[in-house]
Amino acid sequence: MSNKSAVILVSGGMDSATAVYEAMDQGYEPYFLHTSYGQRTENKEYECAKALADEVNAVDSLHIETEHLAQIGESSLTDDEMDVADADLDSDEIPTSYVPFRNSNLLSMATSYAEATDSSALFIGAHTEDFSGYPDCRPEFFEAFQNVIDLGTKPETDIDLMAPFVEWSKTEIAERGLELDVPYEITWSCYRDNEPACGTCDACAFRLEAFRNAGTQDPIKYAERPTFS
Repeated sequence: MSNKSAVILVSGGMDSATAVYEAMDQGYEPYFLHTSYGQRTENKEYECAKALADEVNAVDSLHIETEHLAQIGESSLTDDEMDVADADLDSDEIPTSYVPFRNSNLLSMATSYAEATDSSALFIGAHTEDFSGYPDCRPEFFEAFQNVIDLGTKPETDIDLMAPFVEWSKTEIAERGLELDVPYEITWSCYRDNEPACGTCDACAFRLEAFRNAGTQDPIKYAERPTFS
């Protein structure tokens, strides 16, 4: 067994699942952190996160329930009065699915967990198509948060914030995951429904396009499988 460990933010989706396998490929023992914050598909996401933890025999799997992001609102993921928009893969606008400053909240909890478990790394699966729409997925954001970790933890604490896919496309993540034998059949990305996935929201669209570009079919069920260009 490896003598180094990493906390991994695990949403239940394909990016974080690939991050788990990437961390393990780099020799880290995985500690899972999954957060339910009032998102529409939180139960399905948690189910997938638990299944993945069992699949890889995670050292520990921490589930945190928090309501403050849902109470703050202003995101179609947490506000029932806002509709989840259909995908527009060419848009440069910040989508309604953006949860204000979510990654800072999640990374703060993950940093606490990493420091408490003496983990030497913290992994997040954010990538280029995320930061094109979500400001808290930009490389500059993660560089700045590394400084927050360094300044806000004990002097002897050394935690590397790892965003291995931050310059990658969704297709490249899918290709890497297929190389690593990530069990994508137990992951979930849909913003709108618990089962089957809708196939038409942003998350479904990017995921379906990635698998198509990688030359294979996404193994989960969809209500629709549109052809996105």
